[in-house]
Amino acid sequence: MILYHGGTESIENPVIRHSLSSRDFGTGFYCTDIREQAEKWAIRQGRVRKQIAVLNIYDYDIERANRDLNIKIFDDYVMDWLNLIIKFRNDKNYKHSFDIVYGKIANDDVGETVQAVINGLMPPDFALQKLVFMPANNQYCFCTEKSLAYIKYIESIKLE
Repeated sequence: MILYHGGTESIENPVIRHSLSSRDFGTGFYCTDIREQAEKWAIRQGRVRKQIAVLNIYDYDIERANRDLNIKIFDDYVMDWLNLIIKFRNDKNYKHSFDIVYGKIANDDVGETVQAVINGLMPPDFALQKLVFMPANNQYCFCTEKSLAYIKYIESIKLE
């Protein structure tokens, strides 16, 4: 399976980014199987950092990973997904036992809904009902050094 990582640098050897502990699935190396999503993220980061946008492409050995690793999959917006994101947003030291977490991304619109739950302005079950109608992107978070062995760098492309 092909995965993409958008940013402002070529990353031949991915690493776990500990500075990203408050991201949706915590510390890790984030990718998506949606090229357009990764390209948009790269362009956004390029503008913010005033650098060239770069799309990194990897081959993910999903079959071998499914056999060997502890993987958590959230195919839809579900309470376990919401609870995990809330835990990371509330506690930067929270840890889980998964090598890889796959699920929906809490983009700006989804993030606002999650924040409304955190702030007590919206009940979690209502938030999930609302999220069903929002367009969803996805993400793979490679959470452990062990998991990084299951993605192989293919190439980096500078985006205009």
